Amino acid sequence: MVKGISRRVIVVDSPDPRIFEQAIFIIRNDAATGGGVTSQQLVDQAVRIAKNYARTHGGSTPAGQWRMAPWAWALVGAAAIALVWLAVYLV
Repeated sequence: MVKGISRRVIVVDSPDPRIFEQAIFIIRNDAATGGGVTSQQLVDQAVRIAKNYARTHGGSTPAGQWRMAPWAWALVGAAAIALVWLAVYLV
């Protein structure tokens, strides 16, 4: 918690409300004054970061990636080991 200090913030509404409602960026005091960065560039960067986070942490899975419960992966692993043992036993 910040007490007694005024801070500049950028509040960005979520591009995907399933992940988060808003993103709050706390701006450094020297960010807009000393680095040659305009306020619009700060806002654009905050929006870009929020969109990138929503895109990479969204609910949809990328193509080719399987999404299964951990117990299902354990079951698949146990079946694979059983097949290996069976192959070794029969050979």
